[in-house]
Amino acid sequence: MKLETALVAPSIQAYAEQARRIEDAGYDSVIAPEAGHDPFLPLMVVAEHTQRLRFGTGVAIAFPRSPFVTAQLAWDLQRYSGGRFLLGLGTQVKGHNERRYSTAWPSPPGPRLREYILCLKAIFNSFQTNARPEFQGKHYQFTLISPFFNPGPNQDAHVPIYISAVNRYNCRLVGELCDGIRMHGFNTLKYTKEVILPAIKEGAEKAGRKLSDIDLVGGTFVVTGKNEEEVEKNKAPARQQLSFYASTRVYHPVLAVHGWQEAGERLFRLSMEGKWPEMATGISDEMLAEFAIVGTYDELLPKIKARFGGLVTTLNFGFGARTPDEQERLSHILGELKKL
Repeated sequence: MKLETALVAPSIQAYAEQARRIEDAGYDSVIAPEAGHDPFLPLMVVAEHTQRLRFGTGVAIAFPRSPFVTAQLAWDLQRYSGGRFLLGLGTQVKGHNERRYSTAWPSPPGPRLREYILCLKAIFNSFQTNARPEFQGKHYQFTLISPFFNPGPNQDAHVPIYISAVNRYNCRLVGELCDGIRMHGFNTLKYTKEVILPAIKEGAEKAGRKLSDIDLVGGTFVVTGKNEEEVEKNKAPARQQLSFYASTRVYHPVLAVHGWQEAGERLFRLSMEGKWPEMATGISDEMLAEFAIVGTYDELLPKIKARFGGLVTTLNFGFGARTPDEQERLSHILGELKKL
């Protein structure tokens, strides 16, 4: 099993040191989220200050960036790092696209994302081979480039494409066109087995591929501490974050497989009323157990093995080690997980 974690440094300057620690701890890859900051910019720092660590966007919101803009960023990061870059894309929801990114939402996102990926691949091919651009879709086109605007071939030409997928359409898209899936943290074992994996397999079979061709990247919330008192204290922020996701209707299918639709609708209404502090109480103990690994440091390893062993090929995992003792515990867990 490969291991991945996310960058959480407070500044661009701090990314270098954090990336080195992540590499030294034994992680295989690291991702930069688009959460208050651009996800591409810090990765140049990561590339400069690491040697073997793979890194990627986890995830970059696709539609506010044209395929050509995304392709240039990915191509340069791939060239500079010697082939260690992983392009992770997501759609976000209509409200954020329109009201946060000032980006039009003219149609359902799935078909547009499919076309976006196809356009990206056409651009990468033109960069590498100087092939004449001839991609024309309903939403995107790539039919013009001159030598002045072509960055030229990369020694490591293949840019792996991952998407964050929850619904069946996008999961089928993973199987058809992508190198991997970045499963959302708001996910359960039941939803993964009953919805995500069958849809990826269906898409893969359509393209003449196998499920084993896809990097299945998954993880979950981790609520931990050195003793039960610390674990109990750390449940509160996890409930708060889970309630935010559960209030978002695009994630309600995950709730539906457990019969928790009413809880999702109640949280949605509270979010519309701006009652964010009240929402955490909507995440029951049963829900928390499905969406998170809950336990002391000593209990984490068997629980992670039970949930993810044989299920994912790359585990996104971490619990924010701050002290030498926590770092030692984390390194031990990572070493054991790499044996899976």
